[in-house]
Parts: sequence; C-alpha cells; structure tokens
Amino acid sequence: MLRNLLNRLAQFGDRAPGNVAAAPEPAEQIADRLIEQGNRAEQAGQPEEASGRYRAAVEAAPRYAKAHLNLGIGLEACGNSAGAVAALETAIAVNPADPYAHYNLGRLLLAGGQSAPAEEHLRAALDRKAEFPEALIILSGALDARGETAAAGTALESALRLRPDDFGAWYHYGLLLKKLDRTDDAETALRRAQALDAENPDANYELAILLMAKGAMLEAGRLLRAAAARRPDAMGIRAALFHLFDSQGDLASAASELAAALKIFPQWVDAHYNYGLILKKQQKLDEAEAAFRRALAIDPAYFRAEHMLGSVLLGQSRVGEALELYRSARGHCPDSFELESAELFGLNCHDGVQSDELFARHRAFGVRIESAYPSRFEPFGRSTDPARRLRIGYVSGDFCYHVVTLFLTPVLERHDRSAFETYCYSTGSRVDEFTRRLAGVSDVWRDAGSMSERELADLVHRDEIDILIDLAGHSGIPNLALFAQRPAPVQATWLGYLNSTGMTRMHCRITDRYSDPPGVAEPQHTERLAWLPRSQWCYRPFIAAEPSAIAPVASNGFVTFGSFNQASKLSRSVRLLWARILVQLPNARLVVVGVPDGHARHALLDDLMRLGVDPPRVSVRPYLAMTDYFRAFDAVDIALDTLPYSGGTTTCDALWMGVPVITLPGSRSSSRSAASILSTAGLPEWIAQTPDEYVGLAVGFARDAGRVAKLRKSLRGRLKESALMDELQFTRDLEAVYREMWRTWCEGSWQ
Repeated sequence: MLRNLLNRLAQFGDRAPGNVAAAPEPAEQIADRLIEQGNRAEQAGQPEEASGRYRAAVEAAPRYAKAHLNLGIGLEACGNSAGAVAALETAIAVNPADPYAHYNLGRLLLAGGQSAPAEEHLRAALDRKAEFPEALIILSGALDARGETAAAGTALESALRLRPDDFGAWYHYGLLLKKLDRTDDAETALRRAQALDAENPDANYELAILLMAKGAMLEAGRLLRAAAARRPDAMGIRAALFHLFDSQGDLASAASELAAALKIFPQWVDAHYNYGLILKKQQKLDEAEAAFRRALAIDPAYFRAEHMLGSVLLGQSRVGEALELYRSARGHCPDSFELESAELFGLNCHDGVQSDELFARHRAFGVRIESAYPSRFEPFGRSTDPARRLRIGYVSGDFCYHVVTLFLTPVLERHDRSAFETYCYSTGSRVDEFTRRLAGVSDVWRDAGSMSERELADLVHRDEIDILIDLAGHSGIPNLALFAQRPAPVQATWLGYLNSTGMTRMHCRITDRYSDPPGVAEPQHTERLAWLPRSQWCYRPFIAAEPSAIAPVASNGFVTFGSFNQASKLSRSVRLLWARILVQLPNARLVVVGVPDGHARHALLDDLMRLGVDPPRVSVRPYLAMTDYFRAFDAVDIALDTLPYSGGTTTCDALWMGVPVITLPGSRSSSRSAASILSTAGLPEWIAQTPDEYVGLAVGFARDAGRVAKLRKSLRGRLKESALMDELQFTRDLEAVYREMWRTWCEGSWQ
C-alpha cells in the first residue's frame, strides 16, 4: 500500500519561477539556465543528464536552495536515494521555508521506512503551505505506517476536500477504511476511485475483494476479470479469481484459472497447492497427487501440501503410504497438530494397528495439544442454576453440503428454544445452500473461518457459551486447539469423529450403547462417555428419492452386492472377505461406488483379481451426484460394510433405499457405527461376529433371494418408525444429555 501511495504522487520542486522574492544574482541566473536544461533532459527521459545539469547548478550557486532541490529530485530519479536525501537536507538548510523541499524529503524518508522523521518534514511542508493535498496524502501514509490509522484517514479526508477528484486519495482512503472495519464507507471510497479510473487494476482488485466478503460475487468477478486483463501477471489478482470460482463451486473455472497462472508462474508453490485442492474436489486424484508433489518439489517443507497429499493417498486406498507420509512430514514439522490429526484419522482406516495402540496415539496427541494451548478462561463466573436456559455452541468447518449438516439440521430445527439457545461457529470457507439453511435455523450464526484459534476462543467466551460441542474431532477441519483453551465450562464431542479426541478438556463424547458398549469402550476414551438412550444418529436424507420396488436379483437372476463407503475404508481385510464371498457365489456381482478413476480403481480391481475374482464381475464407479448416488442403490440387493472403519451415513442411505447391510463390528468405536444403525433399525441378524460369519451371512442371504426381495419393500417403513428418524425424540434425548452434563458441572465436576 505504501509503495503504491508513493509511486502515485509526482515529485514537486520549484521548476517554474523561483519561490524567492528577491531578484536572482548572476550566479543564480546561471543556475536557473542549468536547471531549465536539466528539466528538459528529465522530460526527455534522461535522468543522468538531468542530474549532471543540476549538479552544475549547485556548483554555480552553492547557496541557491532551488538548485539543491532539483538535484535531490534528479538523484532520486537515478536511484541514488542517499544522495537525494543529502541534497534535500541541504536545500532545507539553505531555505527552511521551502515547503517542496520538506515534502520531497518527507516522501523519500517514508519510502526508506523512516516514518517518524518523514512525518516531521511533511508537517513542516503543511505549516508552510496549508493547502498542499500531495503532502496530506503522503502524511497519511506516514501515519498509517506508524499504526495511527484513524489519523491517517483524517489526513486523507483533508486532502480530498482540496482535491475531490484525486484517484489515489480515494483509493488509499478506501484501504484505510477497510483497516478500520468501516466496510460500507470503504466500499463507497473504492467506488469513487473506480469511477475516476474504471480500468485501474488496483482499484478493481480491492473493490472486488471487499465485494466478495459481502457476497456480491457477480460484480466481484467482473472487476477481477477486468483487473486480470490489465495485469495478467499479478499473482494477487489470479489468486482472488481462483478463490472466487472456488467459493461459487465453479471448479472447472477455478482449475482453468490456476492452470493459466501456472504457465506464467511455474514456480508458484501456492498455485500448485490450490490446483491440487481443486483437482481433489473434482475427484481427479491422480492429477491432484501430481500437483501436490510439484508443490513439494518446489518447497519440501510445505506441510499443507503434505497434508493434502496424504488425504489424496487415503482417497486412493493407499492408507499405508499416507501414514508413512504423515510420519515423515511430522518429522520436519513436529508442531503441526493438523498433520497429527490427519494421521490419527488415517489410522482408523488401517487394519494393521491395534485398538490399544490407536488409543495411546490419541492420548499422546491430547497431552501435546493441551500443553501447547493452556486452558485460560477459568473461573467462568456462570450461574450454577442447573435448570436455567443454556447456550449451546456447535463448532464445525463443514457447515455446508456435508454429513455433519445432514445430521445437525433436524436438531437445530427442533431444539426447545425455551430451554436452549443455539450458536453455530463455522470455521470453514465453503458457503452453499446448506450453509444458509443451517444459519437460518440457528439462533446465532458466527462466521469464524478467518479467525485464529485464540480469536475464536475469545469469541466463544464472550458469547458465554455454557456447553461447546465439537463436530469434527480429528476429521475434516479439526478445531481441537479451540477446545484445548477451554472457552466454555462444559465441552463435548459428537457426530463427526467416531473415536476419542485424546483430550482431557473434552469432557464428554456423545454416543450410544451399540457404538460404544458400557464396560468395553470406556478404557479407549479420555472423555467420559455420554450415552444417548436410543441412538447417536438422527437421519434425514439429503434429497427425496423413492426406492425401487423390484429387487435387482428378481430381474437379473443373480444377487448384486454393493459398497458405498469412502475408498479410504476399503482395507485389505475387507477386500479379502469380499473375494471370499464372490468366489463362493460365482454368479454374484459387486458394485463399488465412490472410488475415483485412476490408481484407486485399478488397485481395487487388481487386488480382487489376485484373490480369484474376475474383473468383469466388479463394477467400480466414482463419486456420483446426489441423485445418481441414491439411484445407484436400485442396482444393489445387499450392501457390504467396510472394516475396520465402518459406515455411518452410507448405512442409513442404503436402508432408506431398501438395501440391507451386512457388517462386522470390531474392537474400536469407528468399527461399530453400522452395527449401531442396524440395531436401532431392528436388524440385528445382519450383524456378524466373526469374519467367517460375515462371509456366511452374505452367502446365506444371497441364496435366499425371496427374503431379500421381501425385506427391500419394508425397510423404508421400518427406518421411518425407528429411533433413527424420530427427530423430536432424538433432540429431547440430546437435550437431556446436555442438561445432565450441565448439572455435573454445577455440582463441581470439570472445574
């Protein structure tokens, strides 16, 4: 900002008739002729020649301030800042009353980072020439550099009264108003600047950034495209265009913009990283992997690229490689809790880690993060009335098209407002129709995506939240550094991560007795388990979709199995079980949905082929749009759950579309989610106890096609009548858990 400010203003010197009242002496007449020659040389683009003439003028009249002033300006044009400062200081020593010498010296000093002496000379210039808008504009820069933003704005206001059509003054006034959080006034100022120079890329860019923050995406896009056309090599403009397209969900345009930028800036590491993000969102995982690896080739310590590369590897079912990458990355970035959370999430998908080891890793994480982020808000000073109205805060980076929104929306709609007030803290950047819907049913919505962990903790504490609910754990966008600071008296985790956070300041984990059986699950948690009496799930499908009334086996003559879980859950163990099933049922087929094209697809087919399954019997499909995803269940008779990381939302979706699910719960919370759903839906016979029984159930049900076809017709009704879709009762159960947590705190626990 300061550099632009200085570059926009012309240098001022006494190049017309002198500002000395007395008639010039003969030596000064010689100097004036030399100065005129220097002025002509300067106008012709010959700064060295001009400086030579000015130096000759100084030699002819060493006590002539005008000669020193012009020499200072000429030396600055030649890049000799030190010489220019010396010449201007001499001009002031000879004639302290010259406002132009003070102005030019103040401007030069500010360019050199000396804001305090710059302010002195600029004020001296204004003392000698009150109506000097250029000096006021540069003074505002000096004040802003010293952190006196309000005073800088006042200086620009004075300049604009003298020069109301000055583009630079309006432009920098807008930037100052943005700093002062006067957003509407900043927009007005930037629009004035843009009206004065409609094609100026700086004004278009800054106005676009402000409009993006206000949600005016169409106009912001127009301004950014205009700015990019004038300045195609400006990284900031390119980056803003990418973020605009990304925020609108226009992934194709975002990818195109980044590809074009990388042709100009092939070493732009952030662009490679963002390109990888867009490709990942498009499920082009092989290309995303290449983009992240290019970013790491430029900067091997770029931990965000390592983080996302690990996520890509998980999405390609390369769990072991992802975990090795995370371990390596944490070696040179040991303080990154984001990397460690990503590794912990990946470990849930790894069938080679024991449950005790998995818990130990989580607990060690909790010790480290709670040491790095001390608890800092006790005592809370809240009323300890156990029956009073409570403020519940929900925290997530996935308040958008995401399963968190799917399960939370019914709860927010049905909360008892007389007893509970809801706050949502959105820490993500994506905004869509689901975000807006969720914001509409929350009592208070906080957009916290740009806040640091400390700023967000301060906000939660100022909001006097009584119970703060984490909806992510170690998945998605973790917010555990917020919870480590304990901004609320009671803190709990629910829904987003089916395991312990490892933290002691997370007082409870909300679950049910099927997912976390009493007497079994407690030793694997640092939190106290808070069991909902019926289910931890409150299911409402994203869209309306009627199930097919006809089972595929009835028309195909063979049974079709299906899997709709994330590719990261397709472990070696579950592939082995699937192969055993298909080998025993040589006419059966398998449909796997959600596996990206490329490495993941080929690896799955190759693995099953090595286990004795002919590839034509297996159909592998990538992620599908929501309508196509639900319609894909029409081709499946029986769904096969994954292990050791079980399905949650996909299990509900399958039952909703009339497809029963076979599951094999294990020894950790994340392996028992489908078993919880099936138990709640009244389908315990679909839950296996051993790998052999998992295979046996699949083979047995496949050979009883009539039973499967009959069940298909009744599953939706069964689901509707179950606790899984009783939204009002679920919310009352959840509120009862909240109230019990609050009573526990009021009685002195968790202090």
